[in-house]
Amino acid sequence: MPDTLPLTAFLLIGASALLLAVGVVPVMRRVALQTGTVDKPSARKIHSSPVPLLGGAAIYLAFILVLIFFGDRDYINQTVGIFTGATLMSFMGVVDDRWGLGSYVKLFGQVLAAGVLVYSGVQVQLFGGWLDILITVVWVVGITNALNLLDNMDGLSGGVAMIAAIFFTLLAALSDQYLVGALAAALAGACAGFLIYNWNPAHIFMGDAGSLFLGFMLAAVAIKLRFPSNSTAVTWMIPLLVLGLPIFDTTLVFISRLRRGKNPLTTPGKDHISHRLAFLLGSRREAVLVCYLISGAFGLAAIFVSQATFSEAFVVAFVTFGLCAYTLWRLEFRRGGIRSQ
Repeated sequence: MPDTLPLTAFLLIGASALLLAVGVVPVMRRVALQTGTVDKPSARKIHSSPVPLLGGAAIYLAFILVLIFFGDRDYINQTVGIFTGATLMSFMGVVDDRWGLGSYVKLFGQVLAAGVLVYSGVQVQLFGGWLDILITVVWVVGITNALNLLDNMDGLSGGVAMIAAIFFTLLAALSDQYLVGALAAALAGACAGFLIYNWNPAHIFMGDAGSLFLGFMLAAVAIKLRFPSNSTAVTWMIPLLVLGLPIFDTTLVFISRLRRGKNPLTTPGKDHISHRLAFLLGSRREAVLVCYLISGAFGLAAIFVSQATFSEAFVVAFVTFGLCAYTLWRLEFRRGGIRSQ
């Protein structure tokens, strides 16, 4: 494949992944039912009957199969590294969905997958040396857990991941990066195909097999994205903006749970932005759609920053941070925190 391809090539990859996901999800649903890999009802969950998991495995399969045909062979070491880490994440999620894994075991697996990325040459390039390696590991583990925590309503995590992947595809097309664009387009298409079955009321959940995989892939794509026409002093904030909603949600949850003396990673609760929006709007579907709109706004800000000057970018960053801080204060402190557990 040539290094520079038109956006139509990414559309072809995304459409192929969508069609594959549409075909694979029903198969994985039957597998989940036959093997007992289901999410059972409980006091903290809204569904009244068992819902099959392994939707994330379908996303993974659609993603991998498309890139086997459309992948860029010029970056074989980095592609293998990304695929290996993604496979480790998805496999660990499948095991967790079926038999359960401790939070520290999953954390170790996430760090290991991040290490595979670093070993293959995929890492943050800001300061050099061990500091970049540390930032890479923290970024991968952080975004992976952010998508995992965000998977709390029908269509939420998959939809937000799809929107983020679409913006990464656009950013890659603007800077002529085939590898990043192909990865992001395949991810967006696979998520879109899965959402057909995951929209409220969901017929299948992605489970940890999906949320861990999506978080890892979005983190890896963000690391690979480069903007040679702009300054690093500006472009470092672009991935933060594209993934702004998961980052904000994780920050909100961590502050809320720490404030209540609870473990942020192991304590379940209805303290996410989606739950708070559902309480305010009276509808889970509307809450998810608002989250989509917020993700889109973050993505548009990222597109602007990618073409902005230093001063313009930092005005956007200042306004965005101010709005996020004010929203967090309103949701957690002004309204007295969460209303239910």
